[in-house]
Amino acid sequence: MRKRVPRKFLVYGTVVFVVLLSLAAYLVQQGVLENEQARVGMPIARANDEVQPVLEVVAEDVGLIWGIEFIPGTSELLANENSGSMFLIDTETLAVTEVGGVPEVDARGQGGLLDMAVSPEFDEDKLVYLTYSAANEAGETTTFLARAVLDLEEHRLRDLEELFFAEPFLRSTAHYGSRVVIQDDYVYMTIGDRGDKNFDDHVSQDTSNVLGTTIRLRRDGTIPEDNPFVDDPQVQDAIYTYGHRNAQGMTIHSETGEIWQSEHGERDGDEINVIYGGNNYGWPIATHGCAYGTRRPVGVLPEERDDTINPVHYWECGSGGFPPAGMTFYDADGFADWQGDLFVGGLASRYLAHFQVTDNGLEELAPLLAEEGWRVRDVTVGQHDGAIYAAVEGRTVSIVRIVPQPMD
Repeated sequence: MRKRVPRKFLVYGTVVFVVLLSLAAYLVQQGVLENEQARVGMPIARANDEVQPVLEVVAEDVGLIWGIEFIPGTSELLANENSGSMFLIDTETLAVTEVGGVPEVDARGQGGLLDMAVSPEFDEDKLVYLTYSAANEAGETTTFLARAVLDLEEHRLRDLEELFFAEPFLRSTAHYGSRVVIQDDYVYMTIGDRGDKNFDDHVSQDTSNVLGTTIRLRRDGTIPEDNPFVDDPQVQDAIYTYGHRNAQGMTIHSETGEIWQSEHGERDGDEINVIYGGNNYGWPIATHGCAYGTRRPVGVLPEERDDTINPVHYWECGSGGFPPAGMTFYDADGFADWQGDLFVGGLASRYLAHFQVTDNGLEELAPLLAEEGWRVRDVTVGQHDGAIYAAVEGRTVSIVRIVPQPMD
């Protein structure tokens, strides 16, 4: 005779089943159990009546990619993986090759192998500039800038040369900043405030150090004679701008030559700025952000001061913020209607923001990749194919592209 299952087990089993079903529904809603490649090969937005943006996967299972940039004039994409690996990706064949000779990094917290900039004259000098965090003998860390020759035949960095490191070294493993761009003879690099919470006497307003700044160097690491503060003994000569919290995006407008940055606020208060040398960008004395866990403002609003630069765009306290990452202007031929538009990776917001530049600042348009649920860490444009490439934090997907596909 069959044994009856005790009633209490039936009840418990039903409860467990309902809980698991509810959990699965929640995870699907959050994108955790969805097929993260469900829209690959499909249109994900509308550009115009001639082309449609189609999503494709470029690289999988190569870790957390922090920075991506093309070697000029090629389809070869360099990618920095946060724990300390560099990859060279052929975006036509999708072959991925690891690059050797990468400097030792300290990947604790928000550190690791971070951004890169490829020399505009790569055909001649083969130089790649790298930013990363590394430790001293005491285990304290800071942001470094180095350059090396990239040997494409051996897939290896050679003649690594350390150009700059931010002092002081600290126990903190937060807010390294660390975007880098090259313009003319200069290298610009962002350095974070390392998570300083002393808002009354903050490192970003103390120009005797380079924390919370944008620095400008010559390509060989020396200080330009025309840097804005070289004649001021109270300011570090490398400083180009100060009053920053943690700028994790930086790009150059291809028409105006202006340098644009995206910057993390405290609680909300995220910003997009145009960078003008010699200026104070306000953190933490002038910001739209609040202290974490409160609605208490940090400092005053930027428009209340005349000695700081106002952001072009911002997310005020209570808005939910954006936490912006890498950014780029679209300057290829694939999407004609997006020409000159700004694309900014969103971290906690988990989408690729699309902005149109207007006379009054920025107008946010419909986002891209919003349904995938990926944190978007960096973005760049492929001049060879007109696609927008993004480094994302998926379960398996690491780099994707949005390809202009002709309408049928």
